[in-house]
Amino acid sequence: MATATQEKQSAPSLLRFFVYNPKFGPREGEVVQNPTIEKPSKDGRPVIEYQEEELLDKVYSSVLQQCYRMYKLFNGTFVKTMENGGVAVLKERLEKFFHRYLQTLHLQSCDLLDIFGGISFFPLDKMTYLKIQSFINRMEESLSIVKYTTFLYNDQLIWSGLEQDDMRILYKYLTTSLFPRHIEPELAGRDSPIRAEMPGNLQHYGRFLTGPLTLNDPEAKFRFPKIFVNTEDTYEELHLIVYKAMSAVVCFMIEASVQPSPDFCRKLDCLVGPQLTVLASDICEQYNINRRISGSEKEPQFKFIYFNHMNLAEKSTIHLRKTPSISLTSVPPDLMKILGDINSDFTRWFSTSESVDEDEEIIVKAMSDYWIVGKKADQRELYVILNQKNANLIEVNEEVKKLCATQFSNIFFLD
Repeated sequence: MATATQEKQSAPSLLRFFVYNPKFGPREGEVVQNPTIEKPSKDGRPVIEYQEEELLDKVYSSVLQQCYRMYKLFNGTFVKTMENGGVAVLKERLEKFFHRYLQTLHLQSCDLLDIFGGISFFPLDKMTYLKIQSFINRMEESLSIVKYTTFLYNDQLIWSGLEQDDMRILYKYLTTSLFPRHIEPELAGRDSPIRAEMPGNLQHYGRFLTGPLTLNDPEAKFRFPKIFVNTEDTYEELHLIVYKAMSAVVCFMIEASVQPSPDFCRKLDCLVGPQLTVLASDICEQYNINRRISGSEKEPQFKFIYFNHMNLAEKSTIHLRKTPSISLTSVPPDLMKILGDINSDFTRWFSTSESVDEDEEIIVKAMSDYWIVGKKADQRELYVILNQKNANLIEVNEEVKKLCATQFSNIFFLD
């Protein structure tokens, strides 16, 4: 963080982000800098004035915390590394990890979702959910060395055996790093070929996303990435096995002291592949049925972001695509900035309020005539953007009530 000499004292704020690594070459130095303007001082000399309101400190503070959590997921805590190997080992691991990871950060694409760091959950009916739960129970029974399991469909979480904080950062890694690396080969038809390797000609589309590329190559390496979970308590080191069939992904985590053998991987492939393929097909069919029942509604006049602090659930109709390299939104950047400002106001009120359960609501009309509404109630936050330029405050409030009634009927929001 850099500082600048200014005529008047102001509250501490983020002025610059720096990346220091001599191997980065052109990327060395500033990554994000506050916009500045020059103003003449009393003696006529130009003085640089930072436009502090143009950058949201909370967004980049959240990104920095996320950097550490991602490092900790694959390397453990700083303290543990120091205890086991000293400063030299810690420096080596930091250099190795951040040399690659920092190059994936595109800070200009960061916004409100990076503050939340939430998880998108896949909507399911009860019967399909029970099928998935039954599948997980059978797999953990048959693959006895598996300690934790998570299940995702279409990049959305359905079930997890991990603690929330561990699942949050693992979900971030899976959806923004591991899964995107396999999208292009799948679209090109180079991956997930249908296979008939099972007795009884049971075909399946299953394959490993981590570990061996093929099970038939005698030279294949059966190594899986290691992750660290429960670092505040039991401090567990685990192998991460990620297996995919069609749009369904199941993650198996086993103790790092147990090395997955080629025979175990073949057993997993034969056991999980056919069942996961059938299950993925069932989920897709049920999802399409539910969509047909709900009908194809016309494009609503509002966009929203929802986040639940209790279970980390997030939902956005504003973001068309959100990856580390791009944040494609359906609203202008100035409106995203207002959403961040409202969130910052909620945070300030929360830190100064005597009651942590106090409800808040903010309504703003932008220069572009859009209406922006922020609601906070019962550890949930809702941000709505309405494209109703001629509406008044009462009409906007009524529209938001309708949205809450249709989209969040089982959730209490301030009236």
